[in-house]
Amino acid sequence: MKNISQKLLYLLPAILVLAYSSCRKDTGPVKEVVTPVAPPDTTVNPIKGFYLLNEGNMGSNKASLDYFDYATGKYHKNIYGELNPDIVKSLGDVGNDIGIYGNKVYVVVNVSNKVEVLNATTGKRITQVNIANCRYVTFHNGKAYVSAYLGTVGDPKAPNGAVDEIDTTSLQITRKVTVGRQPEEMAIVGEKLYVANSGGYSPPNYERTVSVVDLASFTEIKRIDVAINLDRVKADKYGDIYVTSRGDYYDIPSKLFVIDTKTDAVKKEFDFGVSNLWIDDDTAYMYSFEFSYKTGKNTTTYSMLNVKDETVLNTKFITDGTEALIKVPYGIAVNPYTKEVLVTDAKDYVTPGMVYVFDPSGKKKWQAITGDIPGHFAFAYK
Repeated sequence: MKNISQKLLYLLPAILVLAYSSCRKDTGPVKEVVTPVAPPDTTVNPIKGFYLLNEGNMGSNKASLDYFDYATGKYHKNIYGELNPDIVKSLGDVGNDIGIYGNKVYVVVNVSNKVEVLNATTGKRITQVNIANCRYVTFHNGKAYVSAYLGTVGDPKAPNGAVDEIDTTSLQITRKVTVGRQPEEMAIVGEKLYVANSGGYSPPNYERTVSVVDLASFTEIKRIDVAINLDRVKADKYGDIYVTSRGDYYDIPSKLFVIDTKTDAVKKEFDFGVSNLWIDDDTAYMYSFEFSYKTGKNTTTYSMLNVKDETVLNTKFITDGTEALIKVPYGIAVNPYTKEVLVTDAKDYVTPGMVYVFDPSGKKKWQAITGDIPGHFAFAYK
């Protein structure tokens, strides 16, 4: 789920349908839909498939989970409901992040205040871990780390956020550390956890720092001043992290920043916005879908960056014109083995979206209909 102030801009058309969504009769679990979309993969591919988490419009209780199987070439839409028919309200309200660690899938469900833990092979629910207003998950040395806004959704008086540590064996919360207001994505480099603080519940009084947490003591040891309304954090293999700032949607533009984790200082900034990015080897694959209150419009761009020398590339990861069909780019991932680029389209935020898969030359290989607001990928290994 996006920063609340930005998200509401997109949800205005949805207000009229929320009454229907909230009072519709429970007709039981939504059935899984299986669609052949690609030839079976007969190569020695260590990745067996990927999960795609669909957020679902806030308040509609329509978060859902899809799965693509490389061995069969089939796309499985809405696997959670059918595999877990006894779970009340199914996956829940607003699926905000997903990650795989060991043999478990961790699904962060924001408004439902929980992390669903699933068996990575069967997709069946193991348990849930209750965390208020949880946002993103990352992993390190047998632990899962979950950022959380705390407070109620949209409360400008919400307390500072936190990161909870979950033991991936016992599935119990073991430690908690306080960070900035409304913390978003995280990355781990060495034994330090970097957390983007947004302050998104109280514009224009945004946060502008990255919290640095020492994992051994699990304490916040410093904050790095970056820019307002931070969001994404991705680590490369050279000891740097890439941090996005969403700006204020008026006069302060979105930007991308590079932090050197050896010095914990900003070493470079790029004067363009990035809504989401995925780093694979030496390349960052990026898109921007930026709203301006002044124009009342969104601006969409796609770009690539060499993280080794921190230069923008002239090449494109969509070369066949398909980007013209993508109304709202919302999720991105790169298969580390095939180098396929996956991009999702949230469309109007209230109807099923789409996932597009491009080969390394930028040409579309296949596409599939997803759940509502597809946004978060996790690759499953054999």
